[in-house]
Amino acid sequence: MKKAILLIPALFASALLPPVTMAATPADVTAPIYQFIDGFNAGDVKSAYAAYATGDVTIVDEFAPHLWTGPHAPQAWAAAYGKHAQATGVTDGLVKYGTPTRTQIEGSVAYVIVPTVYLYKEHGNPFAEEGQMTFVLVAERGRWKIRSWTWSGVKPHPAK
Repeated sequence: MKKAILLIPALFASALLPPVTMAATPADVTAPIYQFIDGFNAGDVKSAYAAYATGDVTIVDEFAPHLWTGPHAPQAWAAAYGKHAQATGVTDGLVKYGTPTRTQIEGSVAYVIVPTVYLYKEHGNPFAEEGQMTFVLVAERGRWKIRSWTWSGVKPHPAK
């Protein structure tokens, strides 16, 4: 009986503790990055959006308004990208990516830089833009998710 009485306070105390979250593994930190880019390339918005963290997201890109923030930033960015592409005659957008040049993981946050090339056609003419994407990721329920990304690229030029 004494054991049962001692166990009851322990159960109540454990109920007050925050839930333990499973840590995301370093090996899968690039998974949501590639999921987002591959989804963009395939026109699969459902997959691309699933790569993002819940809550506020921040995106910085080269076309106006250049900055999107908030819980619907990915959708707002995609809408602005579509309007920009239509206004400038951009079609066939494709992002190729390489192996990350920098990966820094500190607990439940990660910082990853990925070399990229954005290929597209502008009024039917092929263009290329070498650059990099810098991502901040957070661990949510044991999986990495994108909290923020920034595109930095050279001035677009005719593709070779």
